[in-house]
Amino acid sequence: MALKGDEKIGLIKKYARERGDTGSPEVQIALLSAQIDKLIAHLKEHSKDVHSRRGLLSMVAKRRRLLSYLRKRDEDRYKNLIKDLKLEK
Repeated sequence: MALKGDEKIGLIKKYARERGDTGSPEVQIALLSAQIDKLIAHLKEHSKDVHSRRGLLSMVAKRRRLLSYLRKRDEDRYKNLIKDLKLEK
């Protein structure tokens, strides 16, 4: 359920703060959100795939930690990212 190369590059270009930025919280959260969406679609078809469900839960937890970090550091960037990714908060 990994992202394809062009999908990943597109997300990185869209959310990067500067050229070559792959580690900012915005990029990490965007990539995790895309992976989470793909895993949710997979789990709707394969409901008994417990290993993928566990991976999904760890990704959701990591995204939540990154979002709380971003909210503490810069509220404006946090709000813009939530609105852009259409996350419920």
